[in-house]
Amino acid sequence: MRIRSLTLLSMTGLALLMLVICPAEFIAAPQKTAIPDLTQGQSIPEDMTHDWNLGATGARGWMYSEKLTTSKARQVAITQVVNGSPASGVLEVGDVVLGVNGKPFAFDPRTELGKALTRAESRAGGGRLSLIRWRAGKTDTVTLKLDVLGDYSATAPYNCPKSKMILEQGCERLAQQMAEPNYRRGAIERALNAMALLASGEAKYLPLVKREAQWASEFRTNGYSTWYYGYVISLVAEYTMATGDKSLMPGLERLTLEAAHGQSIVGSWGHRFARDNGILGGYGMMNAPGVPLTIGLVLAREAGVSDPQLDLAIERSVKLLRFYVDKGCIPYGDHSPWIQTHDDNGKNGMAAVLFNLLGDQEAATYFSRMSVASHGAERDCGHTGNYFNMLWAMPGVNLSGPSATGAWMNEFGNWYFDLARQHDDSFRHQGPPEPKPDSYRNWDTSGAYLLAYAMPLKAIRLTGKGKSSVPTLSRSEAQALIEDGRGWANDDRDSFYDKLSTTQLMERLSNWSPIVRERAGMALGRRKAEVVPQLIKMLSDEDLHTRYGACQGLKLMSSVDRSSAVAALQKTLDSDDLWLRILAAEALAGIGQPAKVAVPQLLQRLASCDPLKDPRLMEQRYLSFVLFDRRGGLIGRSLDGVDRQLLLDAVRAGLQNDDGKARSTVGSVYQQLTLDEIRPLLPAIHEAVVQTSPSGIMFADGVRIEGLRVLARHHVEEGMQAAVTYLQNQNDWGNAKRTPDILKSLVSYGAHAQKYIPDLEKIADQFAAEDAKRRPQSRNGMDKMVQDAINQIKNSNDRPTLINIQQGKVG
Repeated sequence: MRIRSLTLLSMTGLALLMLVICPAEFIAAPQKTAIPDLTQGQSIPEDMTHDWNLGATGARGWMYSEKLTTSKARQVAITQVVNGSPASGVLEVGDVVLGVNGKPFAFDPRTELGKALTRAESRAGGGRLSLIRWRAGKTDTVTLKLDVLGDYSATAPYNCPKSKMILEQGCERLAQQMAEPNYRRGAIERALNAMALLASGEAKYLPLVKREAQWASEFRTNGYSTWYYGYVISLVAEYTMATGDKSLMPGLERLTLEAAHGQSIVGSWGHRFARDNGILGGYGMMNAPGVPLTIGLVLAREAGVSDPQLDLAIERSVKLLRFYVDKGCIPYGDHSPWIQTHDDNGKNGMAAVLFNLLGDQEAATYFSRMSVASHGAERDCGHTGNYFNMLWAMPGVNLSGPSATGAWMNEFGNWYFDLARQHDDSFRHQGPPEPKPDSYRNWDTSGAYLLAYAMPLKAIRLTGKGKSSVPTLSRSEAQALIEDGRGWANDDRDSFYDKLSTTQLMERLSNWSPIVRERAGMALGRRKAEVVPQLIKMLSDEDLHTRYGACQGLKLMSSVDRSSAVAALQKTLDSDDLWLRILAAEALAGIGQPAKVAVPQLLQRLASCDPLKDPRLMEQRYLSFVLFDRRGGLIGRSLDGVDRQLLLDAVRAGLQNDDGKARSTVGSVYQQLTLDEIRPLLPAIHEAVVQTSPSGIMFADGVRIEGLRVLARHHVEEGMQAAVTYLQNQNDWGNAKRTPDILKSLVSYGAHAQKYIPDLEKIADQFAAEDAKRRPQSRNGMDKMVQDAINQIKNSNDRPTLINIQQGKVG
């Protein structure tokens, strides 16, 4: 199966790391191309090829974009006109649209065109779309005639004739496409298209749906199966439950158990299923395929699949994902909660659906509210594109009821959906406003959009069939969530909050939304507001969100003296709420030097975290960053005055954390300790090298490389075997960068390492065979690195005195 969406796999490690840590910033890198004036003979830049569907006109158009926005554009260049469409004979390639309804574009042609399309299709608009057209030096006004579909209701798609018509016409067109002999789509598109027809509730589509469900039940791939399995499993399960047809159960069981057995031991999935040791390969955990997989497993269980491994897989994944409730968005992988926007590539919408299926009201409600608050520029973002951010928006919003869907659609969905809908009633992926199309540029999004319009029918679980555990929002409550999502744009993330008064910002620190609180705290920090006494008082407020906000504010106000808050934050470290303790610790790290009095307390907490109360030891993970991070940790650069016994206890504990990044952060202390100080830690250091962390794979190598250096520096005998084993079994991702460091540690043992030369020769042959399969420009030459190390070891006469951990002696 060829995967077209995941072009991220071909990116360099550095680019991928940037995307993981700050996807929006990386995607939105400033463009240096000047905005062309197409009416003055200037051309569309060659490196800006992203054009847009212009609604039901039958035309496509290019507009200038940068920093993930089209707000600087004022012209739309026509790039395509479909014969027989409303635009045919009125527009032609090379025309430039300068405005709509008699007015030049004023703030964003994409939004303005979308809203003009919505109005034109309304009763008041009468199907007339008026455009200011420039052609060959002449400017005039032209009118396109569109079908009148009516108005969106205040609760769209509920009680909305226009939404109903779009759904009916779209499904009819989709069915025609699917019935064609040459119908071919990627597995995700294909599964969603079939589920859209199923969600329509129309019996006439069932033969097509059954055919697609049959295909899905037989689905196999040697590629990135995790991305597909969640969607194909969901299709088969939804079909089985909707029709009562049990004929596809064998295929559903196979798919489900393959996915369950392919889960990592911590409950996650990556691009591929986990290795035999239960640890993910590549760069580790990815929630974008993992959450839909969990949804698929839950649906399969509802459809009748019964197996203890299935139950365990669901339990593990849910335990992992539920941590993010009330903390932010579900992030890319096993990372901190994402708090830049109210959704991160649609994963909150996914989570809302998942937890609603499980009847978890608190979690489903939180993630649904986050989905409602994410609109506009926030939905334009996404790792490698915004396909999933759009797909999962309405499933998440829908759980909060008709007022929520209506408010979200009125704010964003109405015009965005109308712009994406083509003249033949199908939908095409638009992508974020980047100069070039994203990874999903050729994807058919008909199923994704039609599922949104099918929400009122509640014909399948994905569109809300069954009892919702999420309380229905009133109109005012829904609008308040929409307001919470405002004030952020990719090209202007600060000015809205900077215009608020200090009183207003302080009020927002008590908001339910972690994102609103963070934005308010950042704004307070930028203006250097003297509000520390108020923040200290907020730390003892009865409202938990207020206490969260106080910690966030104290952390972010780096230009203000916050030393007076240290004692109150230390007291907060004893709170019963885990996340409040973590935020208090992060605030202390943000304060820096004056907060070092809290180091003994923090070390004790890190060493004594209770796995019964905190199964994944998340507090321990965050405390590792707070204490040992080299850039912002309280003792990351200096251990002066730190009690050594408390330190050693904390380091031993931190080196056993599931998270590779936490372990690597703890490893920053190695270089600051003498041999006598580090000797008691050598067994733990060796263990952290030999046993890779089960999660945080992307960052797991730091502690292993640093550990090998320490073992080599003190000539610990076990370090040689550890280095050879690491070379043999290391993760393929990034191994060309790690290999020189591993070999350097091994070579430092001199002649002692000669007994490992046969192993090294086998490793060199293995690397050579792997390199031969690559294209010349992609070869890494690791076999030559190993051969050079072999030669150095062969020629060495150096025999440093060795320390043996197991025997506890010098030999």
